[in-house]
Amino acid sequence: MAPPPLLLCFILVLASFSDTCFAIISFSSLQRTLVVTASHPQRLLKAGEDKITVTWGLNQSFPAGTDSAYKTIKVQLCYAPISQVDRAWRKTHDNLSKDKTCQFKIVKTPYTTTNHTSEWTIERDVPTATYFVRAYALDTQDQQVAYGQNTDAKKTTNLFEIQAITGRHVSLDIASVCFSAFSIVALMGFFFAEKRKGGKAQQ
Repeated sequence: MAPPPLLLCFILVLASFSDTCFAIISFSSLQRTLVVTASHPQRLLKAGEDKITVTWGLNQSFPAGTDSAYKTIKVQLCYAPISQVDRAWRKTHDNLSKDKTCQFKIVKTPYTTTNHTSEWTIERDVPTATYFVRAYALDTQDQQVAYGQNTDAKKTTNLFEIQAITGRHVSLDIASVCFSAFSIVALMGFFFAEKRKGGKAQQ
């Protein structure tokens, strides 16, 4: 039995509404309109210690009004391809709702037409890997409408490495050495005391 026309119409309207509310946003559909740079010490960076200074702004080669829908900028730390190999939990996906490239928020701030700079201390939970920085322009619905990054399209330039916290600290190492030395001295003292007692008992 065919569904009543009114029910069929309702289903079609509902499906259309669902597609509108849950529109798929693909990375390939976004324009690269933002210029992003990342400054940091030119060495292996350490999580929980080193800082990254990120600057972003609209590429002035685009026509006026390009940024009319930009309301917020979200800057993120992203995995470079070399650190995504055989790691499905870091996989790049064109569907941004499934993309796992950028997992660490650096800053989220209202969009301004002038260049903006932010200094970020690398968080302690950032794992050892090779990274780059990406900024997304978001609209009033918090949806990505444009982007920029400090590397090329293939994500091979201006990359940097971060070393995770190993769980050991210099002060802990010093305490460990001191404790070991104390244990050896205490053991030797106990040994000589017992030996001395044994000598007196024989007398």
